[in-house]
Amino acid sequence: MARNHDASVQNGLDIANARIASSIDVSGIKHFIYNGQDEWQRKKKLVAIMSKDPAFDKSKREWMTRTEKYARGLRMINRMYELGQNLGWSRQDTNAATTLLDDPLPISLHVTAFEPVFLLQASQELLDKYTSLVATRGIFGCYMQTELGHGSNVASLETTATYIPETKEFEIHSPTLTSSKWWIGALGKTATHGVVQAKLILPDGEDVGPHLFFVQLRSLENHRLLPGIIAGDIGPKSFGAFAATDNGFARFNHVRIPKMHMLSKFAQVTDDGKYVKPPHAKISYGGMLYIRSGMVTSAGWVIAKAAVISIRYATVRRQGATGPDGLEQQVISYPSLHTRLLPILSRAYVYIGLGRALSQSFQAMASRLSSGDTSLLAELHATTSGLKVLCTTASVQDMENARRSMGGHGYSAFSGVGRLYGDMIPSVTFEGENFVLDQQVVRAALKAFRNLFGLDGRSLPSPSTIQGLPPSTFYLRLLASPSNEPPILKDSDNSNSSWNDPETLIVLLEWRAALLVHEMAQTAQDPDSTIYQRVSKGVTEAFVARRVGDMISVLKASSELRRNDINVVSQLYILYLQTNVESALADLLSFGLLRIENPARVGLSRDPTRGLRMAISNNCLSILPEAIGLTDALGFSDWELDSALGVYDGKVYQALWDKAQTDPLNSKEVADAYEESIKPILMRGQTMAERSKL
Repeated sequence: MARNHDASVQNGLDIANARIASSIDVSGIKHFIYNGQDEWQRKKKLVAIMSKDPAFDKSKREWMTRTEKYARGLRMINRMYELGQNLGWSRQDTNAATTLLDDPLPISLHVTAFEPVFLLQASQELLDKYTSLVATRGIFGCYMQTELGHGSNVASLETTATYIPETKEFEIHSPTLTSSKWWIGALGKTATHGVVQAKLILPDGEDVGPHLFFVQLRSLENHRLLPGIIAGDIGPKSFGAFAATDNGFARFNHVRIPKMHMLSKFAQVTDDGKYVKPPHAKISYGGMLYIRSGMVTSAGWVIAKAAVISIRYATVRRQGATGPDGLEQQVISYPSLHTRLLPILSRAYVYIGLGRALSQSFQAMASRLSSGDTSLLAELHATTSGLKVLCTTASVQDMENARRSMGGHGYSAFSGVGRLYGDMIPSVTFEGENFVLDQQVVRAALKAFRNLFGLDGRSLPSPSTIQGLPPSTFYLRLLASPSNEPPILKDSDNSNSSWNDPETLIVLLEWRAALLVHEMAQTAQDPDSTIYQRVSKGVTEAFVARRVGDMISVLKASSELRRNDINVVSQLYILYLQTNVESALADLLSFGLLRIENPARVGLSRDPTRGLRMAISNNCLSILPEAIGLTDALGFSDWELDSALGVYDGKVYQALWDKAQTDPLNSKEVADAYEESIKPILMRGQTMAERSKL
């Protein structure tokens, strides 16, 4: 270590030098990520306003009780809408401002679940009466699906809605303890109304399955629960996460609601109790599809925060071997670290773009549903189920990998990553437990396979049928012609091999998906222990890989970005594909898909996967000088990150020191616990020690 070296000062120099070394136009890529300069400017304007407003101050939240965090969350919501009204924000402004509130808050369930479901499925009569109130938060909503005894298995929910033809009402009832609605965000203390998923019971006792009902929960005059309803908060969550959201329970004791409060745009009950079927049996699940489509974008931005924090810290942290400058090396230079962090960054870029496309797909489906066209419902259900599993699983893993990459300081709450991890953890179980959703993905894949190739798997579809395959099953085209074969890869030791060709990587992932589905179809009566998870992951990664190929094509055709920037972002997309292929090696090798031209001779590596790993290594080394520029392009302010280890100026040790000074334990030199506990412990020990000498 050089003499008179101040590591805290060096932090700032290292991050500044990393920015100088980056060759990309950060502003150009930033506009690309935000889907245009206007959207970036919108966010920048909102951050400037909200980061300076005391209502959105984050400096004390680590020391708050759960009750205080809930109250703070509602103050933020109230202030946000107050600012919107005073400053004339558009709906797009308000939506963007909502995403800047990084605490999971009750309003998110109103915005992402209650409102879209209501607008999509309510009758015109109900829309005329409540749309304005819903839009202006004149009522506060929640989406009441999960029960104490049932979650992902929606068909087995126990809450009932029995139609009473004499009064033209539905009677909402919780017949058992396990039928209690549970985990419902905003239900505990906040929501005034809810969209309730309940079994529709006709007057003759026939159960026609889950349907949606609009139910008032609390008085709009004094916020007290209405008669027949018991509701409250379910308590603290693991890791202290979601503290500001009042996830709640509710039980209904024969609560009557008007007939018009059934969300009856698609399925209805006539006045005399006859059931009118919807155009699609699963149409009431549209709300879940909306939530799942939004989860892809959310996962992208959360992963992006973890990537920014961990890469910035790894850039300024010096540890270990001495470098050419006489100082310990920046830890980002170690392959064991940057090959862990740069793939996280690549997933952030991919998921953000993918989420935007998925939201557009949902809007297209919603537009068709409004006219009774359900043709896109099954496709979106299949893709959102798989993507929900893929993105939430990856995000949770990425949070932990990012935290561990930062060593001991990563465990500090001040790193900011632990909070992200805690808030992301429940995503693998809400809106469909991931292992259950895997089965839905497999069912959709098997159905598509059998529709194409018959129950015995031997029929050959027509060329027109193959050309009409939707994106979710496009990979099945590879099985439709005997002449189709997996790509032959170039020599495994050639760094300029096919491992850097996106189309080769995409087709490999598609072949893996196709052969996994074929295997599942042939062994469905005796499946192995992991086939469901492997098929779900395989078909979803094939879908995403093809979308990444589209992203690369769009990127290369861009006239807004410089050629160098296009090349750098393309490398990041290719890294995503490469690491996906690497994680799929067990399947690729099992099915004999790695066909290497000119295999390595004796004396060289005989590992057919070495070329892939070398390509990943070389790609990471190529991207590494651009890492800080690529993280800056994600556009996070220090207020948004709220991380001592991810500060823009790189001065992480000073930031950690300053944060520690705000600890309430440090407000007194001698803690209150001294007289109560520390002093008696010490005195007892000293007395016992003196006695032992006698």
